[in-house]
Amino acid sequence: MKRRKWTGKEKLQIVLEGMIGQVPLGELCARHQLSQSQYYQWRDPLLNQGEKVFDRGGPEQAEQRLREEVRRL
Repeated sequence: MKRRKWTGKEKLQIVLEGMIGQVPLGELCARHQLSQSQYYQWRDPLLNQGEKVFDRGGPEQAEQRLREEVRRL
Protein backbone atom coordinates (compact mmCIF):
# COMPACT_ATOMS: atom_id res chain seq x y z
CA MET A 1 0.00 0.00 0.00
CA LYS A 2 1.08 3.53 -0.66
CA ARG A 3 2.60 5.20 2.38
CA ARG A 4 0.93 8.37 3.53
CA LYS A 5 0.99 10.68 6.51
CA TRP A 6 -2.23 10.66 8.53
CA THR A 7 -3.26 13.42 10.91
CA GLY A 8 -4.39 12.52 14.40
CA LYS A 9 -7.88 13.67 13.51
CA GLU A 10 -8.00 11.36 10.47
CA LYS A 11 -6.78 8.41 12.52
CA LEU A 12 -9.39 9.05 15.19
CA GLN A 13 -12.20 9.32 12.65
CA ILE A 14 -11.21 6.05 10.98
CA VAL A 15 -10.86 4.20 14.29
CA LEU A 16 -14.21 5.48 15.55
CA GLU A 17 -15.87 4.49 12.29
CA GLY A 18 -14.43 1.00 12.70
CA MET A 19 -15.57 0.78 16.31
CA ILE A 20 -19.12 1.78 15.40
CA GLY A 21 -19.14 -1.29 13.18
CA GLN A 22 -21.63 -0.23 10.51
CA VAL A 23 -19.12 -1.18 7.81
CA PRO A 24 -17.01 -4.37 7.86
CA LEU A 25 -13.43 -3.61 8.88
CA GLY A 26 -12.01 -4.96 5.62
CA GLU A 27 -14.22 -2.62 3.63
CA LEU A 28 -13.35 0.35 5.84
CA CYS A 29 -9.62 -0.30 5.46
CA ALA A 30 -9.89 -0.79 1.70
CA ARG A 31 -11.78 2.47 1.34
CA HIS A 32 -9.04 4.35 3.20
CA GLN A 33 -6.23 2.33 1.57
CA LEU A 34 -5.11 1.15 4.97
CA SER A 35 -4.05 -2.27 6.21
CA GLN A 36 -6.05 -3.87 9.00
CA SER A 37 -2.90 -4.21 11.10
CA GLN A 38 -2.39 -0.43 10.85
CA TYR A 39 -5.98 0.10 11.97
CA TYR A 40 -5.33 -2.05 15.05
CA GLN A 41 -2.09 -0.16 15.76
CA TRP A 42 -4.16 3.02 15.95
CA ARG A 43 -7.09 1.51 17.82
CA ASP A 44 -5.23 -0.25 20.62
CA PRO A 45 -3.53 2.83 22.15
CA LEU A 46 -6.84 4.67 22.00
CA LEU A 47 -8.54 1.89 23.93
CA ASN A 48 -5.67 1.51 26.39
CA GLN A 49 -5.06 5.20 27.07
CA GLY A 50 -8.37 6.85 26.22
CA GLU A 51 -9.23 7.39 29.88
CA LYS A 52 -6.41 9.96 30.10
CA VAL A 53 -8.63 12.34 28.15
CA PHE A 54 -10.98 12.43 31.12
CA ASP A 55 -8.37 12.62 33.88
CA ARG A 56 -8.69 15.71 35.95
CA GLY A 57 -5.74 17.75 36.92
CA GLY A 58 -4.15 21.03 36.22
CA PRO A 59 -0.99 21.89 34.39
CA GLU A 60 1.09 20.60 37.30
CA GLN A 61 -0.26 17.08 36.92
CA ALA A 62 0.18 17.18 33.16
CA GLU A 63 3.77 18.30 33.62
CA GLN A 64 4.37 15.54 36.16
CA ARG A 65 3.00 12.91 33.75
CA LEU A 66 5.29 14.18 31.00
CA ARG A 67 8.31 14.07 33.31
CA GLU A 68 7.48 10.49 34.29
CA GLU A 69 7.17 9.49 30.66
CA VAL A 70 10.51 11.10 29.80
CA ARG A 71 12.14 9.17 32.66
CA ARG A 72 10.66 5.94 31.34
CA LEU A 73 12.16 6.56 27.91
